Amino acid sequence: MRAWLSLFLLCSILTGCGNPRTPSDQFHAMDVTGIDYGRNFRLTDHTGEVRTLTDYHGKVVVLFFGYTHCPEICPTTLGDLALAIKQLGKDGLKVQVLFVTIDPERDTRELLAKYVPAFNPTFLGLYGDAATTAQTAAEFRVTYNKQPAASGKGYAMDHTASAFIFDPSGRLRLYSGYGQRADAYAHDIRLLLQEERKSIWKSWLQRAGLISQDTKNN
Repeated sequence: MRAWLSLFLLCSILTGCGNPRTPSDQFHAMDVTGIDYGRNFRLTDHTGEVRTLTDYHGKVVVLFFGYTHCPEICPTTLGDLALAIKQLGKDGLKVQVLFVTIDPERDTRELLAKYVPAFNPTFLGLYGDAATTAQTAAEFRVTYNKQPAASGKGYAMDHTASAFIFDPSGRLRLYSGYGQRADAYAHDIRLLLQEERKSIWKSWLQRAGLISQDTKNN
């Protein structure tokens, strides 16, 4: 009897029982589930491995475009993401942060290998040649362009300062504008991981015949 009661309670939790979502179940970032862009990439990481989105199946992926000479936006975002990983505890192992350079002219593999892991050893820097960078940015509707430095020496890069967050199944789910803090990132990532766990349990219960195949998640 206890086993069946436990299964009943589990089914109730997983299927939601029709309860409305509460504020704690709301994403801080913009929910973009179902959009028709940002589907994949093919770039090289700072260890020399060619990477695509499928390499990180089973993890929440946070993809951010920037450059190592960025004075504020990029280091602030990477710092917030590093702090979010710490806040997640063990769940931080289920997250992959990817930093895509929009300045391949200066951001060599060696430079990315020093810069990106300095925020967190698990973070990866990704790069491509100029054409591949432009193609990848277009896939994610990211814009960037060179601007002469105020000193007259060198240049800066204006660029879209947003992060793209994928769920563990590889679907682009969230669009996070610049300024989202670490606790907000951690909150949203937890929700995506909870959804994945719920989906796994629901599939198991359906295969076991304990809930209907057409039971929907909230």
